[in-house]
Amino acid sequence: MYRAFCNLTALAAVAALAAACASNPTSPPSSGAITGPAAEVYKIGKPYEQDGVWYYPREQPDYDETGVASWYGSEFHGQRTSLGEIFDANALTAAHRTLPMPVNVRVTNLENGRSLVVRVNDRGPFSKGRIIDVSRHAAELLGFKQQGTARVRVTYMGRALLAGQTTVPDETPPEIANAVPAAPSGKVDTMALNTVPGALNAPPPQTAALPPIMPKTASTAPLPQEPVTGQVTEVQVPRSTHLYVQAGAFGSIDNANRLKSRLTAAGAVIISPIVRGTQTLFRVRLGPFNELGRADAALAQVVRLGSNDAQIVVDE
Repeated sequence: MYRAFCNLTALAAVAALAAACASNPTSPPSSGAITGPAAEVYKIGKPYEQDGVWYYPREQPDYDETGVASWYGSEFHGQRTSLGEIFDANALTAAHRTLPMPVNVRVTNLENGRSLVVRVNDRGPFSKGRIIDVSRHAAELLGFKQQGTARVRVTYMGRALLAGQTTVPDETPPEIANAVPAAPSGKVDTMALNTVPGALNAPPPQTAALPPIMPKTASTAPLPQEPVTGQVTEVQVPRSTHLYVQAGAFGSIDNANRLKSRLTAAGAVIISPIVRGTQTLFRVRLGPFNELGRADAALAQVVRLGSNDAQIVVDE
C-alpha cells in the first residue's frame, strides 16, 4: 500500500494533520498487543518509485536513525499493506521505506521517553522529512496521536514472525544467499551531485547522533529479537532535542565545504563534525530548529537547491 502521507510544512499543518488523522472507526483495546495476519514470506523487495523518487529496500541490521514520525489510521484501515497483510489501525504496526518486511523495530518518542516495539509490514511514509509511519494505536501508546508527529528514534530489533512460525529463523533469505557478492571497495567519501531534472533518489539511512538509549531499569532492557507485546517502556532521553536539516555527511572536510557553499542561499549552514569509530564525519546541516514547520520549510529549500538526499534528523 503505497501512500503519500500528509505533508506538514507549517505549524498550522501539524494541527491539521492531528485533526485529519483523529477519526476513530473502532475503539482500540485498553492493553496488550494486537497483530494482524502473519506474513507468509520474508520480503526485502525490489527498488520502486513513488512520486518521482526511487527507493532501494535492503537488509539493514544496524539501522538506527532519528527523525520525525507520523501515523496513519482509518483511511487505510482494512486495506492491504505492501506485504499483502490487512492493515489494522488498532494493531502495532508501521510503514518504512526501505527496511525488509516483516521486521520489528523499536520506536522511541524522544519527547516523552515512551518506547515501543512495532512490526514493519508496509511501505511509507513518502512525505519528505518523515522516517516512519506508525499505526494509530501505536501513536496512542507512544503519546503523539493528538499532535500528529513526534521526534523519534527508530532502531532495528530483528525479523518478525512469519505464518506458522513460533520462533524467528536465523538463516539468510534465499534472495540474499543466492546474490552475487559485491566487489570489495576501499573507503569512499560521499557528496551531493548536480540534480538531474526529473530524477530523484531516496535519502540514505543516517546513523543516529544521539547516545544509546538506556532503559531506566535492567528488567526492561531490549532483547536481540524483542517481540511485539504492546508493552510501553519508559527510557531515559535527552532533556531537550532539536531538529536539523542534514544535507550530507562526508569523510572529507573539503567535500563538506563544497556542499556548504552550494547551500548558502538556504540560510546559515553549519559543518558539524562527529567521530564514528576511527573516522571523523563532517555533517552539513541547517538548524537547530525547535519547530517542525521551520524544519520542513528549510528542508524544502535545501531540496530545491539540489540536495535531494537531505532529511530531518533529531539531535541534542
